[in-house]
Amino acid sequence: MSLSLETKREKVTLPEFTKKVGLFEAKVIAINPTAEEYNDILDIKLKEGSEATNYLGKNEDGDTKLTVDIWLEEIKTKDKFKARLYLENVEKVKTDGSKKQYINNIGTCTWASDPNDIADWISKDRDCRVAYKGEEEFYSFLRTWLSEVDYKDFNNVLRMEWKEKLMKGNLKDVKSQIDGAYCSNIVGLASVGSKINKEGETKQYQGVFSKLFMYAGSIKYFNAVDYTSKDVLKSLKEREERKDKTLKPHEKFVLKVIGQYGCKDSYILKPLREYDPNDDLVASDNVISEDDSSY
Repeated sequence: MSLSLETKREKVTLPEFTKKVGLFEAKVIAINPTAEEYNDILDIKLKEGSEATNYLGKNEDGDTKLTVDIWLEEIKTKDKFKARLYLENVEKVKTDGSKKQYINNIGTCTWASDPNDIADWISKDRDCRVAYKGEEEFYSFLRTWLSEVDYKDFNNVLRMEWKEKLMKGNLKDVKSQIDGAYCSNIVGLASVGSKINKEGETKQYQGVFSKLFMYAGSIKYFNAVDYTSKDVLKSLKEREERKDKTLKPHEKFVLKVIGQYGCKDSYILKPLREYDPNDDLVASDNVISEDDSSY
């Protein structure tokens, strides 16, 4: 079987609900919704002439940039959260130019200084090419969400036409998978960020950590282990430093969140709860280094 999944932005006012932080299980209900989908699926009526659905734009260097808005509905409360990813028509290269990121035909990535140096675990029986900015996170989301696909079967591929579709804003193939046979629930991390507006006021907003998601049911591990414990996090970091191959997916998620390029907003590595501004939820003293200097 072959599975081919091949601006200026206006602030959208969402229906008021209490800001929340923590881990939650959800279903994907919309991806880059149209104005009609905003109304019918999200119950949000956009103003006439709204640019909220203009997902294509340019980065600072004038390269094409696609915003990918992923709308999630929490399975118990039905609260809606929006995760956002960015794809840029720029090859992913380390800042020192020493390595490029390579991606295979199921979206798995690695770094290499030369195509001949790509590790066998990613390239054996799989086509590889240089990755573009944002592809690693985008395909990571797709693999987690479309978890009913057997990715060990080399006949199955997960890819989209970069220039012909993605860089033209065409996500029809991805959107068609919503409620499809291959999709499942995913687990995300809700966060609360802060920004200072033109009047000098600090405004808070609901966010979702979008660099990595977990498979449905992963919250159970966080009920069993306190991943806010400094001792637990220290042990995890030591295991990562010695390249421990027994790290579980949820442990890799924790390391991603607390890493140097992890979540910068307020969060808690526990099940979803209401946000309390008096809590110190950011694990700012748990920063670790990653082998990724491209951000």
